Parts: sequence; structure tokens; C-alpha cells
Amino acid sequence: MHRRNRRRRTALLLSAAIAAAPLLTACGNDAHPGAAAVVGDQRITVSQLENRVNEVRAAQRAAVGDEAQYAQAVARTGSLTRDTLHGMVLDRVLHQAAEDAGVTVSRKEIQQMRTGLEQQAGGTEALETAWLQEYGVAPQRLEENLRLQLEAQKLAAALGTDTSRPEFWKALSEASEKLDVDLNPRYGTWDVQKSSRVDAKTPWVREVTAADSQQPA
Repeated sequence: MHRRNRRRRTALLLSAAIAAAPLLTACGNDAHPGAAAVVGDQRITVSQLENRVNEVRAAQRAAVGDEAQYAQAVARTGSLTRDTLHGMVLDRVLHQAAEDAGVTVSRKEIQQMRTGLEQQAGGTEALETAWLQEYGVAPQRLEENLRLQLEAQKLAAALGTDTSRPEFWKALSEASEKLDVDLNPRYGTWDVQKSSRVDAKTPWVREVTAADSQQPA
């Protein structure tokens, strides 16, 4: 039971810093044309973000039996786009922090972690389904996520702490500042201190309510 709880806490690293947020839509000119975020010298394009979201939606549709179940799955992950971008940015921030600390993760370590998790879950398909349902990770991105979890574990160990402690998040904060993370305002802003995406109030971004969700921006 202790191992299971520890695994769950580790797997929840990506979602730990994601707060509930209203559905957003942008009208007018983009300050970041074509980019959902800029992290260091790398761009996360809107197209890349949409592809990641579509991977999850396709996996959700394939995992359920009918449209009603799919609709429920979509409703449970209504903030998927924002959460996915948060994960994509945090992945690069964590990788930078790990690199700064001299931490690396090998292919063998990822495979060992996956094998152990598959044994606990009851097989490959069961593990992929669990990661999809609980963490919004598409099957083809599972090993990327496991690398992220291992980097987090090893970084914390190198710092003499764990992923819940301020020392760990301070390292991520320093990496965020070093990379000068910049989000497209339609997706909010990046809080350097918390290494987390937060919603921003801007003149051209408005909340969408049930009444006007069908109206064009």
C-alpha cells in the first residue's frame, strides 16, 4: 500500500500545480502568433498543443463503448488543453532543472519503471488505461511521462529532498526563470515562483458561459 501511494503521489506531479480554471477564449490579435508558449529558445506551437489534446481525445473515444461515455470523459477533462500545455511546459522546465543538477534518466530506467508499473496494474493495456483516465496521458506519451516522473524523483534525491518540499520547487522556479517561460495570453501566464500556469485577465480574453458558448468570438 505504501508503494502504491508513493507511486500515485509521483504520478500526480504534473497535476499538483494545476488549479481549476474557467474556460477561456481569445478574440482579436494574438501576441504570440502560432505559439502556445515559448520556453527558452524553443516554441510550443498551437498546432503541437492541439495534436497532444487530440491524442488524448482519440484515446478516450477508443476506450469507451458509446458517445454518452465519451461525453462523460470529455466533461471530466474539460480543462485538458490548459492542463496539457502546463504539462508540456513543466516537462521542459523540469528537464532544465535536472540538467542543471547533473541528473539524467536512461532508457533502461524508464523501461524498468514501466515494467514495474505494468505488473502492479495488471498488464500494458491496464497501465495505459489508468494513465489515460487518471492523468490525461495518451498511451503513446506514457514513456515520456514516466521519464518526467523519474527526472523528478532523481532531481529531488540529488537535492536531498522530495517532490513535495520547497527545495524541489525552488529548483523548478530557478529553471523557469532561466528559461524565461512565456505563454500566449489566451492560455494564461506562467508563475515562475510556483512553476505553474495561471489564468491571466486581459482585455481580449473573456470567460465563456453556457449561454454564450455558441457565439463567435
